[in-house]
Amino acid sequence: MATPGAERGQWGSRVGFILAAAGSAVGLGNFWRFPYVTGQSGGAAFVVIYLACVALVCLPYLFAELVLGRHTQKNPLGAIRTIRPGSPWVLVGGLCVLTGVFILSYYAVIAGWTFGYIFKNLLFAHLDFGHFIASPWIVIPLFALFLGLTMLVVFGGVEEGIERWSKVLMPLLIGLMIVLIVRSVTLPGAEKGLAFYLKPDFSKVTGEVIVAALGQAFFSLSLGMGAMITYGSYLSRHEDVVVAGSYVALFDTLIALMAGFMIFPAVFATGHDPASGPALVFIVLPEIFQALPLGNLIGALFFLLLSIAALTSTVSLLEVVVAYFVDERRWSRKRSVWVVGALTFLIGLPSALSQGTVAGLSNMDWLFGADGLLGQHDFLSIMDAIWGNLALALGALLISIFVGWVWGADRAAEELRQGSRVGPGLVRVWQFFIRYVCPVVIFIILLNVFRGYLG
Repeated sequence: MATPGAERGQWGSRVGFILAAAGSAVGLGNFWRFPYVTGQSGGAAFVVIYLACVALVCLPYLFAELVLGRHTQKNPLGAIRTIRPGSPWVLVGGLCVLTGVFILSYYAVIAGWTFGYIFKNLLFAHLDFGHFIASPWIVIPLFALFLGLTMLVVFGGVEEGIERWSKVLMPLLIGLMIVLIVRSVTLPGAEKGLAFYLKPDFSKVTGEVIVAALGQAFFSLSLGMGAMITYGSYLSRHEDVVVAGSYVALFDTLIALMAGFMIFPAVFATGHDPASGPALVFIVLPEIFQALPLGNLIGALFFLLLSIAALTSTVSLLEVVVAYFVDERRWSRKRSVWVVGALTFLIGLPSALSQGTVAGLSNMDWLFGADGLLGQHDFLSIMDAIWGNLALALGALLISIFVGWVWGADRAAEELRQGSRVGPGLVRVWQFFIRYVCPVVIFIILLNVFRGYLG
């Protein structure tokens, strides 16, 4: 039986960590959620507020997760247990591990759709989205394939698996984005989309827009589920957490902004509504691609890009849970990946079958009543409501309190300064933010999530 130290590994370079951690953050939230939330929230003014939220709230919190992981060299549960052994706070780490496996169970289903859309655009453009996701002969093999690809990367470990593949996937993702951006901004009528995206009209800003920007900024960086604690635990003590974490946030934000340049010019050039909502990527964009020269090829490239982004995120979700079994249960990495992968597949089957395949899973009003559970009616949406929104926000709130008050901002700051050239003034600013600003803002996000579900 392998020892945990031999199985954990460490990042081989700062670049490797930055690409892997940025890959964890970069996912469907950047390409699917950011554009439609921006479209529904008035465009450029929302983007300005979003950028402020990343800088003032998400970045300080990101540093907190990274220093907690590096200080303890453990997964989320092990990190909290190391600092407060035997205390109820260990349940917060357990919540992070559970959140990882449950989000992965349905996220890999959606990721499978994006992978399938590569071939749909090339060979079966006539097949509509509803029939596509309702066919078990399509979605279950795609789900299994995508989960298998994720397991293959995590099998390789930290340096030889996650880091090596991130160095390939992230540059490929950026290259594909640049190709699609050039095509989008050169379409006739694209200037209307660029104006919508770049010229802020602050008269459109409301309290709801500000809260939406907070939520999008926070969830875009994969915060609150322990991924950055786990990735931080593979960092060397000589690494500058402030510099590395800043690059991760910069990378993730840059990808989200690039997604807007890729999508909005095309949406306006073809006369579509930028506020089309969640349907924007899977229904509206394929219609746009079909209206363009070489539309099938452009569509296939776009969904290849989405698949790469989704894979870098599913890898981090699986790694959070695998790290728990390696650290706490003394399992080998190979055994951990097989067991967690198989469990995730079984948990994810109801999500895969809940989009029209099985009536009782596609509409669960028979169990939860006409209002559904948390306002959702199908199994996949219910899972997302519980784990992708509530559990993430709750986990982030509790971790920020733990770092700022239980472990203590002073001790956390000592770890932050380790290997860093950051001055004492900036450290004091960070301590203030992690103690007061981050918990309050995350609590507001959590209240907004509840308000949205409860009507």
